Amino acid sequence: MSWVPRIILASTSARRRSMLEAEGWDIEVQSPHVDDGRLSSQGASAVEWSSAMAWLKASSVMANKPSSEGDRCTILAADTVCDLDGRVIGQPANIEETRDLLLAFRGRSHLVTTSVCLLDPSIGRRCIFSDSACVIMGDLSDEMIEAYLQTDLWKGKAGGYNLFEREQTGWPLEWIGDETTIVGLPMQKLRSVLHSDRSGTPES
Repeated sequence: MSWVPRIILASTSARRRSMLEAEGWDIEVQSPHVDDGRLSSQGASAVEWSSAMAWLKASSVMANKPSSEGDRCTILAADTVCDLDGRVIGQPANIEETRDLLLAFRGRSHLVTTSVCLLDPSIGRRCIFSDSACVIMGDLSDEMIEAYLQTDLWKGKAGGYNLFEREQTGWPLEWIGDETTIVGLPMQKLRSVLHSDRSGTPES
């Protein structure tokens, strides 16, 4: 049984919505009732924590959706975190925390993991998967960091930055893996999950 192409996006992220809409899918947005800023990973790995958060976000939206077979939909939630030496890093709370993160990132690599939860509430179906990519941040100057902190663009972003935005402004960034994983939704793997269910085998 294939996933329903009507997607309820359990996220207010404009970037995630635009990536899904670019695929031609019918998207409706509902804000999840989960404040992950008040939660702690407490020793969980990046995959474990982001998977749990994606499930909580999707579940919070599912609780408000009817379970009628005739009104089926696919609820999609995602969560993105960074991993620096085993430390799970989400969205920074303030400028000081963002500055500390960028100073810790520069001149080395860190992992970015995005987990996705798909739910079909009408039949109780669930799928959770994760993807990770490596980001290498070069010698970012103190001046570039301070100028960036004043823009407020760090707010609401895992690790305090968005890959595409920062690359366009000249930040020294390289990466290994799916770039869409880094910006919040692993489109290569998501396509594979959806298409493998329709045809029996993943698309190459």
